[in-house]
Amino acid sequence: MAIPERRVQRRVTLTEIAEACGIAPSTVSRAFSNPNRVSPAMYQRITSKAQEMGYSSALLPARDDRLARGTIALILPNLTNPFNLDVIRGAQAQIRAASYLHLVVSTEESLAMEEQWLREMARTVDGIVVSSPRVDDDTLRSVSQTVPTVVINREAPGLSGVVIDTPEGLAQSLHYLHSLGHRRVAYVHGPHGSWTDRARFDALSEAASAHDVELIPVGRYQPTLANGAAAADAVALTHATACVFFNDVLAIGALDRFRQLGISVPQDLSVVGCDDIFGTSFSSPPLTTVTSPGETAARAAVDMLIGRFSTRDRTDRIDHISAHLTVRASTAPVAG
Repeated sequence: MAIPERRVQRRVTLTEIAEACGIAPSTVSRAFSNPNRVSPAMYQRITSKAQEMGYSSALLPARDDRLARGTIALILPNLTNPFNLDVIRGAQAQIRAASYLHLVVSTEESLAMEEQWLREMARTVDGIVVSSPRVDDDTLRSVSQTVPTVVINREAPGLSGVVIDTPEGLAQSLHYLHSLGHRRVAYVHGPHGSWTDRARFDALSEAASAHDVELIPVGRYQPTLANGAAAADAVALTHATACVFFNDVLAIGALDRFRQLGISVPQDLSVVGCDDIFGTSFSSPPLTTVTSPGETAARAAVDMLIGRFSTRDRTDRIDHISAHLTVRASTAPVAG
């Protein structure tokens, strides 16, 4: 989808500011996205000219006649996972409290759509928070050079953001499963391009190696209930005694299918999810999972972004938020 043309035309462009200053547009872009990369005199020259021309941005001092201080886009992979609803709640509360407008964009698990929205939002809004992105690090770094950008659940040089330590939480789940006697554990992968999936699998692999547990990777699945049911069929073929799923949506989708296959949870198979979304405490059986504070992470990400509006320091940093294993009835000692 394209941004309505009238929305873009209403704003003074960086190219127009550059022409008025007699400098390259890339210099103006650097001044706004990372002021450390231009001299103090150049920064003052550019921002003064921008204000004079009526350029509207959260990167400039607020004007009394503005209804909002700026616009922040929250870009999400989907709107069906309850974890993303927690992210929306946290981001919305923090954005509204700071008097900014809030724009929510779903990429519908499409890498191409995610990249398109990132490029278009970079020309339209004052800042971006992108949660669990699928695009590569270079694309994210490129966008962050155009507009202040903060990432949730992605860690890479040149990026700033907030990471929830769900990999450590899943490592805890492997330790726990080992204590219950499980020595053959399946892991159901999430979607291609997911940094979070790689980090979770790496943490599980390390923990499995430490305990001499066989970890069996299973497929790659978009996080939907239907795909969780499909993953259950693949898990059944592994003859594992326990299974860890990329997230709760896949795990909950698998539970009913396991019943259809005659596999009793947790008597025949222990099941672990991740995120602790709404519904895990009353699924059948209640799901053992890693509790992941999405709302807290979103608040922290928005705070980080807004902080970058008011400071010339654009040094990249990653803040970590802890996660922990929540044990429920879907896990039990190995039978026999």
